[in-house]
Amino acid sequence: MSTPAAKRLFAGPVLAAAVCALAGLVLFQFFGNASRGWVDTPSVFWWAVSQWLDPNADSEHGWLILGLSAWLLWRNLRANEPGDEARSHIHAVEPRRTRSDAKANGHSQTEISNLKSEIAAPAAAMLVALALHAIGFVAQQARLSLLAVLLFAWGVLRLGGGTRWGSAALFPLAFLIFAIPVNILDSLGFWLRVWVVDASATIARAAGVGVLQSGTQLVAPDGRYNYDVAAACSGVRSLTAMAALSLLAGYLNFNGWGRRALILLLCLPLVYLGNVARIVAIIFAAQIGGTTWGDLAHEIMGYGIFAIVLGGVLAAIAALRRWWPEEAEVGGRWSVVGERRTEDGVSSEALAKEEGLRTKDQGPRTEDRGRNSESGGAAAYIVLSVILVLSLAEMLFLGKIAASPARGEVGIVLADGGTDPVDLPAFLGTEWIGRRTAVTAIEREILPPDTGFSRKLYVDLSNPSRQVLLSIVLSGRDRTSIHRPELCLVGQGWTVTGTFSHRFRHPEPGAGFIPATLLRVQREVQTRSGRSIVPQLVAYWFVGGQTTVASHLERVLQDSWNRVSRGRADRWAYVLMQTDAGDGEAAALARMQAVLDGTLPVFAPAARLAQNR
Repeated sequence: MSTPAAKRLFAGPVLAAAVCALAGLVLFQFFGNASRGWVDTPSVFWWAVSQWLDPNADSEHGWLILGLSAWLLWRNLRANEPGDEARSHIHAVEPRRTRSDAKANGHSQTEISNLKSEIAAPAAAMLVALALHAIGFVAQQARLSLLAVLLFAWGVLRLGGGTRWGSAALFPLAFLIFAIPVNILDSLGFWLRVWVVDASATIARAAGVGVLQSGTQLVAPDGRYNYDVAAACSGVRSLTAMAALSLLAGYLNFNGWGRRALILLLCLPLVYLGNVARIVAIIFAAQIGGTTWGDLAHEIMGYGIFAIVLGGVLAAIAALRRWWPEEAEVGGRWSVVGERRTEDGVSSEALAKEEGLRTKDQGPRTEDRGRNSESGGAAAYIVLSVILVLSLAEMLFLGKIAASPARGEVGIVLADGGTDPVDLPAFLGTEWIGRRTAVTAIEREILPPDTGFSRKLYVDLSNPSRQVLLSIVLSGRDRTSIHRPELCLVGQGWTVTGTFSHRFRHPEPGAGFIPATLLRVQREVQTRSGRSIVPQLVAYWFVGGQTTVASHLERVLQDSWNRVSRGRADRWAYVLMQTDAGDGEAAALARMQAVLDGTLPVFAPAARLAQNR
């Protein structure tokens, strides 16, 4: 025999939300991830969790964000329990309708409006989430799919729990964005770490410590210590974690988003100062006591960054409360604590009783609530039917895409077998000889197995010190085969000092020019006469099936557009050249052009370029 509580539990909206949640779980678990290079799984959940478990992914803070989000949801729900409708801004008191309106229309306009709001918001959220996931899957952008998971989860909670659950879950689910692996702060965090190394080296030298800087590495002139501030292509765990904690502190202490955003932005300079203090402390400790002291300072200052950033954030919050208080803090009619509104000097409990007495005769009658429940249940089942049908259709569609062979084009010439680019020539006239450069074991290990390589180091026969590295990396089915070169260059010990654009001339008539990005890089070395700077010039560009672009962002946008709008997944070639610039940039560019004059007709002939236009 079912109880009234059980009937309410399995009422229309709750049951519909539970079934929608199950459909979403199946979709995101078995058809959630199309990017199978770094993490070979169809589940977008495991795609994220596996990186939270991997210490090399710098995403372990995801567990902290997940726990904090769960606590925030519990806190917001507790602050707006069902008995608090009269005093909570989450629940609006329904105006009283007359009996004549009820008889004439069956439902009042307010009831109809409330019903549409209760159903439209979660339905729209889940529909947008399904569309966003389809785009993310086709474009191999798992982060879009994770955003879709959060949006779909909000729709489920809003459908089953009403306005109370929807409002309570809004910030906690948005807060989970910080748990997405390699998040939106990655590029900013990378350059922040480069600036930290520059500032730390400058401070150390000003104090008399002759430290050498190579990319993100700080090396003692006598070799006593060598510290790498950031790994080759690492994430920005400290920046992400501190930004999340700063936003959380602002959310808990203020109600206006202006002050919350200010606290979030404040964490950026504080993270910079904290990291500079940490690196400087490590250098000084290692200079005095060797690597033992340096390692000890490294461990201690790991906590020191949190102390500096959180201390600064809390001090800023205290200052804002004193010098720029919110309306609630300066004696306004009401104040907001968490999500509750209270009268001046009156407790929340007392206000609830007062509001309850004031509005007890304004709520809908019992028969009206029953009719609303029946109408809401019917509408919820309509939403459920639409979501189920679309989820099933999306599963079939994404499953077909995952199983079908890749439809795409290649903008360069392939070697026999179709995996690698064509082998680069061994001789360029009588001036240059090409020496084969092996692909490292690390590259083979971290890149998908269908990634192609072709690489040679060209040496000027008249002057062997003049050399040009030409490397081609060809992506496979997975777009993660190639990425921005700046990150790995810095990890290899090079400091990027400048960036500019350049166009290389194609040697064949009518082939036009090749757009490229040029990087000025340098490395510090210790010589007998002291510290010496080794400058080099790096050029790179990307060749798609029908276009050539000079930047990583252009490639990502073009590739995503082709995948979504045309269903075409091109195999992109990442071309990189590097040479010494000690004799000037003009001479370095001339060497690069000379090597391209002999190699472009082999791996990117004019006929292929014209065909792809």
